[in-house]
Amino acid sequence: MLIKDLKARTPFDELIVEVVTKGEPRAFASANGQGTVCNAAVKDETGEEVSLTLWNDEYKKVNDGDKIKITNGWVSDYKGKLQISAGRKGTLEVIK
Repeated sequence: MLIKDLKARTPFDELIVEVVTKGEPRAFASANGQGTVCNAAVKDETGEEVSLTLWNDEYKKVNDGDKIKITNGWVSDYKGKLQISAGRKGTLEVIK
């Protein structure tokens, strides 16, 4: 799958992207507890970019330039822009 094929509020089976830049992690608190969130810009093989949300310890796995595979991920829409994440059911893995 490519970034251009993603649709907001829908799952995707598999996406392979490269991390362009990773932001700074920040703490959050919600009704479900506390955690850490970090945003990263990623691109696919066509060069198209999308925002990746890294939850809790996921941000420790990922660095600029890494290729990652997200399986069973989720696409959301924040302020009119698509964001992807592994979500609750997906996995994020750094590949070589």
